[in-house]
Amino acid sequence: MSRAVLVLNAGSSSLKYRVLDPVSEETAVRGTVERVDESGWDGAFEQVSSALSEGGVDPADLLAVGHRVVHGGDRYTGPTRVDDDVERGIEELVALAPLHNPPALAGIRATRTTFPDLAQVAVFDTAFFADLPAAAATYALDRDVAREAGIRRFGAHGISHQHVAGEAARFLGRPLEELSLVVLHLGNGASAAAVRGGLPVDTSMGLTPLEGLVMGTRPGDIDPGVLLHLLRRGYDADRLEELLHHRSGLQGLAGVHDFRDLGEAVARGDGAARTAYDVYCHRLRKYVGAYLAVLGGADAIVFTAGVGEHAPDLRADALDGLSALGVEVDDARNRGAAGGPRRISADGSRVAVLVVPTDEELAIARQVHDLLGG
Repeated sequence: MSRAVLVLNAGSSSLKYRVLDPVSEETAVRGTVERVDESGWDGAFEQVSSALSEGGVDPADLLAVGHRVVHGGDRYTGPTRVDDDVERGIEELVALAPLHNPPALAGIRATRTTFPDLAQVAVFDTAFFADLPAAAATYALDRDVAREAGIRRFGAHGISHQHVAGEAARFLGRPLEELSLVVLHLGNGASAAAVRGGLPVDTSMGLTPLEGLVMGTRPGDIDPGVLLHLLRRGYDADRLEELLHHRSGLQGLAGVHDFRDLGEAVARGDGAARTAYDVYCHRLRKYVGAYLAVLGGADAIVFTAGVGEHAPDLRADALDGLSALGVEVDDARNRGAAGGPRRISADGSRVAVLVVPTDEELAIARQVHDLLGG
């Protein structure tokens, strides 16, 4: 696999890695290191190095290491070769993605040490949304305050949204440039995007990955007055950050953040879990309706990521009642075997409903390949 890319997706406590050829899509090595914290990254990358050796991969034959970085702010609007200045720039953006940028940064530092002769490329989740229309990107704040503080909608999950939109077009057999899509990336983090002609026109995450849909531990949309109220009750910025990032969303409502655990609790008749599930579905349905309006109708609604790909009840419940908008789910198709891209809408549905697996590692490898001319 000459000139393959080592892709690293560093989470808060895990590290996914994969060596693949972005042209043939062949994978040589893949795996996950679990229970990693920032103090244990050197050990994690020793495991990656061992996996490469056991898989017969010589780092000298690789094109580069590609890193998923959640927040690039206004500075990084495309795949970027990492040097000392870029590393510092990613560190300066930690405040906008405190759960996500620190582990990515740890991964970059570890691989720059472990593989000093390899090119390192950062691929940013925010980059896909860099050119959002001003009406979607702009918050209705004092414009001088917003400009000075760099406040705008940046979005997230852009690597996945862009990849899935392209795969949906391939599945439908139509040019992406002709399509209007609502893409729903539903995992522990969750976001929606309205995509027209391959370009995003709106997305649910905002300045940070806190806004929008209900998530595993994050609240999504919330009245800013709630935060002011808590500040007046003695909360400071650190307590608010901990509340919003770790004790909200499904965790805050039901005491669990994994959607599978939530489903089991609902089945047991747990009232708090039922409420959490209903809140999740309500918010999702509201965004689907809003983005159908933003787009003036859509060719397809596309579910992806761990929850989106594997929770048929959620897909059906979230879209229930939207038949007047041309959205009808076929129960048998929806509950059919999971696998590659598939249609789950009824034959008479004006809007196709699809399930399309995401592949962020492949998308990152392709961007690295394109940047470096591999």
